Amino acid sequence: MKRFLLPLAVFILLVGFLAVGLKLNPREVPSPLVGRAAPSFDLPLLHQPDKRFAPADMRGKVWLLNVWASWCVSCRDEHPILMALAKRGVMPILGLNYKDKGDEATAWLKQFGNPYELSVVDADGRIGIDYGVYGVPETYLIDPEGVIRYKQIGPVTAAILEQKILPLALVLKE
Repeated sequence: MKRFLLPLAVFILLVGFLAVGLKLNPREVPSPLVGRAAPSFDLPLLHQPDKRFAPADMRGKVWLLNVWASWCVSCRDEHPILMALAKRGVMPILGLNYKDKGDEATAWLKQFGNPYELSVVDADGRIGIDYGVYGVPETYLIDPEGVIRYKQIGPVTAAILEQKILPLALVLKE
């Protein structure tokens, strides 16, 4: 009888780990960047390649950095949410056009609308690597000191915007 207790205990332990794992949300991958300064970059603007942008230009503001691409199917899902947020004027939304072709990106924004105050070009994906981009789209809420306070992997939904991003943004603005 005792020889069955150890395998039974191991089995119960494994079932417990499985049960806990099944309750986790795969979209909520912890990011080591949350709570740290946003990686610096200096990139050309999509619509004005002769001008450049760096995150330091946003010091003193709460803002969103949205990583997007014209080839990204999920970006189409979140785009109406970003358009509505931009119309509300709650905070600036900046785009990081990721591994895209400039003419395709500008055509995409012309077709679907442009929620971005500006969009920069990360043609080779190096900045995306610095930000720990898993896939497109991803969105970062950055505070007035330049610290990442929230990372959304995958499309921003209305629920995520209303329940997580906007409440945190309002607290950060105070």
